[in-house]
Amino acid sequence: MANSKSAEKRIRVAERKRARNKPLRSAAKTFEKRAETAIAAGDAETAASEVRLAISQLDKVAGKGVIHPNNAARRKSRLMAKFNKLGVAATAQA
Repeated sequence: MANSKSAEKRIRVAERKRARNKPLRSAAKTFEKRAETAIAAGDAETAASEVRLAISQLDKVAGKGVIHPNNAARRKSRLMAKFNKLGVAATAQA
């Protein structure tokens, strides 16, 4: 429990920021999951567009300070690594 007026205000401000950031964070996760699902399905064209959308969303969220830029970079890197494996598999099958 807060012991001062300033601590009470920080609690209120933090709650407002959390509520504002939650849908952005959730949307980023959703775009990531859609991209990973498309990669798992093996459809290169759909996966490419979904990966592009996910990377764009991660950049937006990182730009607004909702997640740390390094966190966004790590997620994008992992997503691209999975996508590039799909590209290697697709060219090997063709």
